[in-house]
Amino acid sequence: MSEDGWEARFREQVLPELPVLLRVARRLTGGQVGAEDLVQDTLVRAYRAYERFDGRYPRAWLLTILRNTHINMVRKRRPDLLDDEVAGRIPARGADGRQDGTGERAMHDELDPIVRDALASLSANHRAVIALVDLDGLTYQEAADLLEIPVGTVMSRLHRARGKVRARLERQGITSSRG
Repeated sequence: MSEDGWEARFREQVLPELPVLLRVARRLTGGQVGAEDLVQDTLVRAYRAYERFDGRYPRAWLLTILRNTHINMVRKRRPDLLDDEVAGRIPARGADGRQDGTGERAMHDELDPIVRDALASLSANHRAVIALVDLDGLTYQEAADLLEIPVGTVMSRLHRARGKVRARLERQGITSSRG
């Protein structure tokens, strides 16, 4: 394939995924500037590796590169404080390492304060799947790949998390149990 055709195919597969990459990167880094840097590094790595990409599932491929790039960035910033076990759970941790970054930032998006409080009451694992699937629009498989957990675990966590949010909202009189 010619270089022009190769680059056109890269753009065709990558450009539609930029909004998703930016949303996930914002959740991982906690800010627009950090997210843009992370996405830029991800795109450079993807471009360099594109000849090895089989062309299937570009979103999953790009999210995997994004996750690995983020882990590497965190390791470089805090090499003595981050071991491999913790680094493997980066999607469920904030960039500062203190709290759940994904769910934490989900609560600062344009959500009603009552919904934000309901999300804040969830565990870090439950907030992560709610943010990735319900707020970022990732598929179960994409969320599973990003969090490095089985799809069934994503589905069960999401079911439990939604139930807990619904129950909390019902207790506050926001919604009825009849739907």
